Amino acid sequence: MSRPYPVTLPVVLALAMALGPLSVDAYLPAFPRMAEALGVEISEIARSLSIYVFGLAVGQLVGGPLSDAIGRARVMYLGLAIFMVACLGVSSSESVSALLGWRALQAFGGGCVAVLVPALVRDRVHGVDAAKLFSMIGLIMVVAPGVAPSIGSAILAVGSWHTIFQFLSVYAVCLAPLTYFFVLRQSPRNGGGAASTESLWQRYKAVFAITPALPFLFLQAFAFSVMMLFITHASFIYQEHFGHSESVFALMFGANIVMMLVANLTNRVLLNRFSSRQILCGFLVLQFVGCLLLAVMTAIEAPVWLFLPAMMLTVGAQGGVVPNNQACFMEYFDRHGGTAASLLGAAQFGIAGALSALSTLLPETLSSVIAAMFACSLVCMVIVMAVLKPFFNPAR
Repeated sequence: MSRPYPVTLPVVLALAMALGPLSVDAYLPAFPRMAEALGVEISEIARSLSIYVFGLAVGQLVGGPLSDAIGRARVMYLGLAIFMVACLGVSSSESVSALLGWRALQAFGGGCVAVLVPALVRDRVHGVDAAKLFSMIGLIMVVAPGVAPSIGSAILAVGSWHTIFQFLSVYAVCLAPLTYFFVLRQSPRNGGGAASTESLWQRYKAVFAITPALPFLFLQAFAFSVMMLFITHASFIYQEHFGHSESVFALMFGANIVMMLVANLTNRVLLNRFSSRQILCGFLVLQFVGCLLLAVMTAIEAPVWLFLPAMMLTVGAQGGVVPNNQACFMEYFDRHGGTAASLLGAAQFGIAGALSALSTLLPETLSSVIAAMFACSLVCMVIVMAVLKPFFNPAR
């Protein structure tokens, strides 16, 4: 059977989705230099991470319904333009307040771009084909968060922290023609259909009315929060608590990405035998087992070589959670695809951003971080057992 989409589609959509992880992870190695240049503590620079995540949520809430009303292409180009200008604004910031303001705008543009990916997938394919396309996109873009810190380090070796954001601006400029020629020009449906006459409130009301889809909003949010909590405290965990260097930190951070890649490849094989719902729940169970192991390793003060595999299992499970959860959720929305995608993204980044920000108020100890991750994974398990019951009702 021929593929229901060109091979270039997942590649370009993955490059568009990669704006998020590149913007989050590429400047992590530059935190000390940025803090020194702006005359603030590193914690002030780290705040820009939470602000970016919140901005992504807002951008998706606006961009999704807007794409249903005026078309995917217009929102894509608007988001890329905002992102590009904001990157240049960040690179020229001379105060932390200016930095935070431009980062918020950058995130808004990035959110408008990111929310279009699941909507464009839903415009083209359904069911297992959608799950496989989401999985292929994830397979390609899973490399982004792994290589982003290395890209940032490489740029710092030849330039300054400003250069990182100038690089991101150029990246956004290059995405515009790629999305036009390989995605938007060939899209069979580009938003602005029958739903275009409806108000924003009517679109969101229509999405919330599909109650069987709502559990997947919370699964996306809390499963992603597990990984977001790790990213927020990764430097503390490996560099301060375990006392490793920047180069070793980069390797340990990248180990999680390797596991995400393995999970994604495994997911593509499993889709030939099981439903997306069953596979999703299986990976959520793996994530919970990983959190349990992390709690045990922390309690016994295990060395890093025992702690690292447990973290790899916990974070790596995301490689199977995200594509299947997106497919399960978006399958309910033949109409209002952009609005549905915006709610999924906003729930993911809004709740994860809030929890990661609140986690900085906890005592800066390994046990506090692991407890927060465990709590988020436990919420997912409650939803799986109480609502989805995949092994008894594997439909959809």
